[in-house]
Amino acid sequence: MSQKKPFVLRLDPELLKAVEKWAADEFRSTNGQLEWIVAEALKKAGRLKKPK
Repeated sequence: MSQKKPFVLRLDPELLKAVEKWAADEFRSTNGQLEWIVAEALKKAGRLKKPK
């Protein structure tokens, strides 16, 4: 299992509220939703290495 590195993320309150709602709609935690959003953006941009 990969280890996760914690860090602080500052978001506009309205942006955070939208992410929290989206996470709840998809039965994810806010953190899980943010991880998914970042991973999808990286895949789309071709910047995420594919697993071997």
